[in-house]
Amino acid sequence: MFQELLARLAGELDAARLPYMIIGGQAVLVHGEPRLTRDIDITVGATTAELDAVLQAARNAGLHPLVENPIDFVRDTWVLPCSDEKTDIRVDLMFSFTTYEREAMTRAVTITIGNRPVRIATAEDLVILKILAGRPRDLEDARTVLLKNPQLDHDYVARCLRELDAEKELPVMARYTELKSKLDIR
Repeated sequence: MFQELLARLAGELDAARLPYMIIGGQAVLVHGEPRLTRDIDITVGATTAELDAVLQAARNAGLHPLVENPIDFVRDTWVLPCSDEKTDIRVDLMFSFTTYEREAMTRAVTITIGNRPVRIATAEDLVILKILAGRPRDLEDARTVLLKNPQLDHDYVARCLRELDAEKELPVMARYTELKSKLDIR
């Protein structure tokens, strides 16, 4: 179910020339360990000005918005929550607005799902996004990705987190340092 939907949605986003990357639980399945996930999270390289193109790509993929007024909702939250008509799987399309997210999309890796190329966040960027989110589930996902990817570029992760720490005034670098310390990663 998820693979078919990912392939279908990737095809429509590619056809619309909208940059994107799969994040969240589906990316953790690639870079970490299998875990239960009931949705798909996608960062789309679009602003609210490109909402019509994102809505059209979503509709072409068989998704329908879960909110009554998508325009107002996206302007307020930068997220377009949708559901797949065939499977009822929830898909959250997150509009990117930071320089970091735009750069992360250019770094995304391409894997093949159902004969379709699908762009997924790198292990490094997935760790960054999970640490930014900071919820217990996200920090556990970051831990799993760190353990499963010993070749991870820690300098890149630290540099990005330091920049985001200063920009957003969040304790993200401290979260990363603490997580690495618990895992005895230098």
